[in-house]
Amino acid sequence: MIEERRVEDSQVETVHIVRPNHLNAAGRLFGGMLMQWLDEVAGMVAKRHTRSNVITASVDNLRFIQGAYKGEMVVVIGKATYVGTTSMEVRVDTYVEHMEDGMRRPINRAYFTMVALDENDKPKQVPRLVLETEAQRAEWKAAEKRREMRMRRKEEGF
Repeated sequence: MIEERRVEDSQVETVHIVRPNHLNAAGRLFGGMLMQWLDEVAGMVAKRHTRSNVITASVDNLRFIQGAYKGEMVVVIGKATYVGTTSMEVRVDTYVEHMEDGMRRPINRAYFTMVALDENDKPKQVPRLVLETEAQRAEWKAAEKRREMRMRRKEEGF
């Protein structure tokens, strides 16, 4: 029997304070630092879902919507959106949380393709994803389109 897991079973949320060593020359959160945080969250989501080691295969739609600045709280939330045979897509959303009112403004969204690995570092089957809401089903459909685009880009060599 193939294992199944719900989206909520593997969701991850981390919080970071933007410190001076995280800033680029323009005084904003360095994109490379944010990418590290995103990759870590995507990896944790995939590890929770697969209960195995994983690797990052690709990153799509990395959109820097707004910057984050020194002293701000950055919240990174990842969740599974789609699973294939040995890989899965993880959506990672990033927000700056305002201390005054707790409101979060989006600053980034990215989609990671993660591959599950067995004990010999070979791709292994991932558990099925149980979709419980209309939003989850809509995200799955959108993920199928993103997967088609990734496959087309791969075939065309970019």
